[in-house]
Amino acid sequence: MIGVDGGGTECRARLCDRAGNVLGDGLGGPANARLGSAFAMDSILTASRKAAAAAGLAEADLTRAHAGFGLAGANLPSACAALLAEPHPFASVHIETDAYVAWLGAFEGEDGAILIMGTGSCGLAVVGGRKFDVGGWGAEVSDEASGQWIGREAVRRSLWAYDGRAASSPLSDAVLARLGGSGETVVAFATTARPADFAALVPLVMEHAEAGEPLAVALMNQAAADAVRFIERLLEVGAPAVALIGGLSGPLSAWLPQRIRPHLVSPRHDSVHGGVLLARRGLAD
Repeated sequence: MIGVDGGGTECRARLCDRAGNVLGDGLGGPANARLGSAFAMDSILTASRKAAAAAGLAEADLTRAHAGFGLAGANLPSACAALLAEPHPFASVHIETDAYVAWLGAFEGEDGAILIMGTGSCGLAVVGGRKFDVGGWGAEVSDEASGQWIGREAVRRSLWAYDGRAASSPLSDAVLARLGGSGETVVAFATTARPADFAALVPLVMEHAEAGEPLAVALMNQAAADAVRFIERLLEVGAPAVALIGGLSGPLSAWLPQRIRPHLVSPRHDSVHGGVLLARRGLAD
């Protein structure tokens, strides 16, 4: 079995035997289903081939592997259908959202909720067998409390400073310098930037926030407030606890208010483990 966790920045694959013993792990590029089926499948196959190689197996051995894909953007049936139409070597493929496999890994199928805060963001609660999705509508209209949101807002506010709508600050100056120093170079960046490109600015924002820079602190506080809205909704539908998942979950959790902390738990396993459980469930159906 092979489990896959694909997001806007990277794709991870884990090859296991039927008993669940880990044979090998692999890493590929972005695998958001909305980025294009061929692009996403290429990242999945790259990660899967590396996992097979780490296990001492040949690429041909993937034909015996039953796969569980947990992908950002998989809440759109059309994106899943397009991905399944792409050539692949696997014996079978079952696709769910990255949120679903994160929940599977975090709670091993028991009631609970997860909030992914990585390049993008989304929440999922499963209570009494019912799924409650919160957010996850894509970078264009959603993805609050995510790396791409923080990076995009940092760019937006830097443009405000550039044209005089706001006072310049150390962060706005640093962002402008990173992106070429002019409005034209910023627009050129934004025209082709993927969510991961905006998220790459988060370390710069975090560095300034830790130094108390007002713009950076305001962005982190807003991201934390958005995360609280996610968490409160997940608790409202009956989730007994929420596990924070993703590369931003650690840094942003420090900005969450104290009243939220008793409702947070550590995930039992990671999202790739959830992908393996999805493959096993699909095989049992």
